[in-house]
Amino acid sequence: MTAPTAPGGLDYRPSYGAAAIAGAAVLLLYIITLAPETAMWDTSEYIAAAYTLGIPHPPGNPMFVLLGRVAAILPIPGASVAVKVNLLAAISSAIAASMWFLVAERVLVGWFTERWQRIAGGALAVLIGATSFTVWSQSVVNEKVYTVSLALLAIIAWLTVRWCDDPDGPKADRTLVLIAYIMGIGYGVHMAGILPAPAVGLAVILRRPRTLLRWKLLAACIGMLVFGGSSFLTQPIRAGHFPAINEGEPTGCREKFSLDCTVSARTYDAFKYNFNREQYGKPMLGERQACSVQTYPCTMAEAFPAQVGMWWLYFKWQWVRDAHGERPGLQGALAAIFLVLGLLGGWVHFKRDPRSFSFFGPFMFTLTLLLIYYLNFKYGASQAPELGESVAREVRDRDYFYLWSFSAWSVWAALGLTFVWESLAALLGTEPSKLGTQVVELPPRRNWALTSPVLALAVIPMFANWDSSSRRGETDTADFAVDLLNSVEPYGVLVTVGDNDTFPLWYAQEVLGVRKDVLIANTSLMNTDWYARQMIRRETFDYDAEKGPAVYRGKTWTKPSKPALEMTLDEVDAIPLGIEMPSDQLFEAGKVRAVVPKQFLQKADIMVLRMLKESGRPLHFSRTSADYAFNNLGLGSYLVTQGLTRRVMGDSVKAGGGVVEVRGDGFLDLDRTMALWKDFKAPDALIKKNDWVDRPSVGIPYLYVSVGYSLSDALASAGRTAEATEVVQRAFLVAKAAKLDGTVPLPEPPAPAGDTALTTKKQVPVTKQP
Repeated sequence: MTAPTAPGGLDYRPSYGAAAIAGAAVLLLYIITLAPETAMWDTSEYIAAAYTLGIPHPPGNPMFVLLGRVAAILPIPGASVAVKVNLLAAISSAIAASMWFLVAERVLVGWFTERWQRIAGGALAVLIGATSFTVWSQSVVNEKVYTVSLALLAIIAWLTVRWCDDPDGPKADRTLVLIAYIMGIGYGVHMAGILPAPAVGLAVILRRPRTLLRWKLLAACIGMLVFGGSSFLTQPIRAGHFPAINEGEPTGCREKFSLDCTVSARTYDAFKYNFNREQYGKPMLGERQACSVQTYPCTMAEAFPAQVGMWWLYFKWQWVRDAHGERPGLQGALAAIFLVLGLLGGWVHFKRDPRSFSFFGPFMFTLTLLLIYYLNFKYGASQAPELGESVAREVRDRDYFYLWSFSAWSVWAALGLTFVWESLAALLGTEPSKLGTQVVELPPRRNWALTSPVLALAVIPMFANWDSSSRRGETDTADFAVDLLNSVEPYGVLVTVGDNDTFPLWYAQEVLGVRKDVLIANTSLMNTDWYARQMIRRETFDYDAEKGPAVYRGKTWTKPSKPALEMTLDEVDAIPLGIEMPSDQLFEAGKVRAVVPKQFLQKADIMVLRMLKESGRPLHFSRTSADYAFNNLGLGSYLVTQGLTRRVMGDSVKAGGGVVEVRGDGFLDLDRTMALWKDFKAPDALIKKNDWVDRPSVGIPYLYVSVGYSLSDALASAGRTAEATEVVQRAFLVAKAAKLDGTVPLPEPPAPAGDTALTTKKQVPVTKQP
């Protein structure tokens, strides 16, 4: 669409070539800093779901899965599945950057007579937005779906700005229909796809109100919106084929796919439950969450300032990610500068081009204050640390939810910086210039050049965020997943508790093909019906001794002939969410006699105990589960550390035969743990990485430090001093790299929270947001 009369009467043509070049430059930056592998949190879940055409956590993001699957199977020479899906994130953000270039350039049409000035403003928007911390870090590893969603939102923004220029033009109606279709596609990527709707609607009312009376056009827009979101219809079909990752299981089928069970009331109920994310039990908007644990939930007056404070904390991160509190003054100053630039840019945008502001102003309101209100978060994991656990907290930092806000802010920040540049140049003198049909006083080109150093502000985030945003060469998460799986004996069951000790294992098994013989039993997910059913259905894969650790070779490992949970699907569905145990209970499994303490015994606990009693398989608890096996299940007397896990032995454990007691850490299988330690790859990857920016997940490098120190103590007590020194030095280097204390003993972080699980009145797990 071409506007016949741009602001000021100028004949404006978008600089698509310059926008493409800017986007290509951003893509090059992202490729240079691209992750070669997976990363913590949801990265592994989404890469594995894309590769297997599976269903990630509710509501399942079906359009992303389809796009990710296409990316995963592209024949790019030398590129792994992870690299190809990560490239999807990079390309998406580069597209968004090109759109912001066009929007900024278009707004500047009413300001400047010369094209180079408008291109400079567009380039500033690209540079500021693309190198802000959250945008950059999410663009070099596909942590979720946010960058693909960002690209679609930016495209909608550009189309709407162009529509506002010529709402009665020959392409205007088709543009609105296209916008509705892209929103539908975006909703299939993430529910945020609908975020532009209020601003688009308001722009239509302000620029062409009679559109509301054109029912055929409105019907076409609604129809294309629904059609765009039709990717959700793939979920019951795919779920009925039971892919390896099938979260929520939105199908009525139980044994195999068929039309009868797919088109059924049970499928409708399962799909509705999944689509509405009922698993997470998020409160109504009137029940605000950012409050003290004593008043939770609380009122808007108490919570909303804290929720705005969360946005402000993450806004400060964008310009320099001071993860360890080393440059708080610089971080605060830069945040204040970019906040003022953005507000100034918004004001000048309103004054000089109300036409495009009719959309972009409400759009920015939606991406900031309205989004903050709607998300209704608890306190951020890193927010107000002085309040400790006295307030309800998210299990991780949620800056990625505001990626759209920070990215779009770049347009206003660029406009503000351009205005400052213009004002400084004008102080040195002006001359009459023709702007469309008007004659205005503008600085001559020489003054622009003399004052251009002020534009260096836009470069600061690129240099300030390079180390914290770049994922180049990072393999620690994938290495950790392999190390943890290899700590489990062949055909064993591995009990995990959270996202970061589970999702990387899914990636290792389903994408890398590593140790698929291990059954992963996540305690958070076992509280749901669908995960328990999937554990029963899961095929028992052959153990490949040649690819496994050397410590397991030379032995015969018998493949189990039955599932680890020998129950029917109906029987497992009948297990209650939990039972109240009024007193301690004795649990017996062979020679294991454990006293399970008085508690609300969850469904997951029941299933773990049942697998221990009936499966006949080695049962390991990831050491990330902290004291779960000790305190919840009473199994402390039967646990022996093997690598990164604690294995339940068939009888109470005593020192001897290679088993050493480590003070404060229980028993450790010395030879096996030492052999596994030598094979571990993650410690070297962590040392090379030399930082750990995301503090809520620092328990992962801590795991290696903890195991290393315990192993060193055990070696020293066995008189193997040289090996003890070598191990403790390696563990110390991991602690130093991850910015842990580095002393013995280290302060132990809590077990990694699973933010993917079922919410109950008993507060069984922690909730996940969209």
